[in-house]
Amino acid sequence: MILILEQLLNGLQYGVMLFLMAAGLTLIFGIMGVINLAHGSLFMVGAYAGTLAAAETGSFWLGIPVALITAAVVGFAIEALVIRRLYARDHLDQVLATFALILLFNQAITWGIGRQPVFIAIPETLSAPVELLPGLFYPPYRLVIIAAGLLVAYGLYLLINRTRIGMLVRAGATNRDMVRALGVDIRLLYTIVFGLGALLAGFAGYMSGPISAVQVGMGEQILLATFVVVVVGGVGSIKGAFVAGILLGVVDTMLRAFLPGILRGMMPADQADALGIGIASMGIYLLMALVLLVRPKGLFAAGG
Repeated sequence: MILILEQLLNGLQYGVMLFLMAAGLTLIFGIMGVINLAHGSLFMVGAYAGTLAAAETGSFWLGIPVALITAAVVGFAIEALVIRRLYARDHLDQVLATFALILLFNQAITWGIGRQPVFIAIPETLSAPVELLPGLFYPPYRLVIIAAGLLVAYGLYLLINRTRIGMLVRAGATNRDMVRALGVDIRLLYTIVFGLGALLAGFAGYMSGPISAVQVGMGEQILLATFVVVVVGGVGSIKGAFVAGILLGVVDTMLRAFLPGILRGMMPADQADALGIGIASMGIYLLMALVLLVRPKGLFAAGG
């Protein structure tokens, strides 16, 4: 039972990270109609900027605003210089252009910093495991990530449902042509949405740094799972991104933790491990296929 609870918390933490990535990506695609493969590069930029700032200042917490600001500024620059020219182009052009940005960012980091992973230490106050239940010790830093993700989700809920900008974002996700026809400065709305998505990606990248190494290409490792979250949750839906992120994070973690052990009772250990790892790695894609069979537009399609 203790192991199950621990893995559930790990799945919740992974799901929160997926949500932080998917929230911006689903808005960008739902409102702007742009497939942004470079979203993972913003994740990497935030991780590197915050980690280097924390190493320079000696304060983990000062790295957070640096990561947010840097990712947002880079996001604004990408939107103004590249994405803005792709709105009227088809998705193939968008894929090729944003894939080129991935290569450019990876090479720029390699030239400027190197290919060696960069590590950041967890603050001392968050380094010692805490006992949540009798026998259940859990790293407090992972709890901070979960809490931060839930706070961001609540903040996005208020932004999307309680503000004028949020009203325009919801309208744009439903019918962006009508929003443009009503005289809204759609270019400014696009810039705000892209900057918000970049900021969330940078925050996710920095917070994941102490758990996994900050290295070149780290954004691509999480990008594919993020697209699955967007598809399962429904394009343009923040609520869908949150539910799908948590669901897929828990499913992926539980399969990787327990499926090989379950299969060992049915077949030799080496075969069970190989089969279990293979099925676990496909788990979220199988779940996506099942969801799309029932709800082709995702769990919470925008405007549905």
